[in-house]
Amino acid sequence: MTTLTEEILAFNKARGWTEGNRDARNLAISVSLEASELLEHFQWMSGEQAIAKNREGIIEEASDVYIYLLQLADVAGFDLDEAAHSKIRKNALKYPVPAGEHE
Repeated sequence: MTTLTEEILAFNKARGWTEGNRDARNLAISVSLEASELLEHFQWMSGEQAIAKNREGIIEEASDVYIYLLQLADVAGFDLDEAAHSKIRKNALKYPVPAGEHE
């Protein structure tokens, strides 16, 4: 993931987008805004219908969310990939597989 984060940072730097609004607060807001744009593709239809009708838009908005999350992780100083793995392990302890059920 480091390579993708580096590519995003280089993209921003080349355009002069590294100063000013690139802080944790603004990046968190941007994650929320892009997630809302992602939701718009699903409004008033089933998930299957939305994907069939808006696949490219969904991909683009999901990518925007991901890009802002990577930037937020960079600014906040954590590895998003490792944080996700840690969260999965934590959730496995919090929500164990019920006895007798298969994983």
